[in-house]
Amino acid sequence: MQDEKKMKVKKGFLGVQVGLEDDEEGGYSPQRFVIPISYLSHPLFKRLLDKAREVYGYHTDGPLKLPCSVDDFLHLRWRIEKESAPNQNHHNHSHHRLPHALHFHSC
Repeated sequence: MQDEKKMKVKKGFLGVQVGLEDDEEGGYSPQRFVIPISYLSHPLFKRLLDKAREVYGYHTDGPLKLPCSVDDFLHLRWRIEKESAPNQNHHNHSHHRLPHALHFHSC
């Protein structure tokens, strides 16, 4: 019953599983994150979704799996949040401009 509570996600959010398989030891310890569904339309997140499709396909059992290290995912989340935050006392007009060659180490 307690596992069911852990799996519930508020409306407007999505649970994802982040982590890479460890080739040397064969272990896999993914971490679960809850993200706003607005991430799904962000260009950086769309790249990660494309990578997930390549790695896992369209049909998988369980939560949405993202083939990315936790560190890289945290950086991606930070970038999305930074770009989504209202500009406070600065005039940064590159708000929606993204580098074409943005690559994460494991994504």
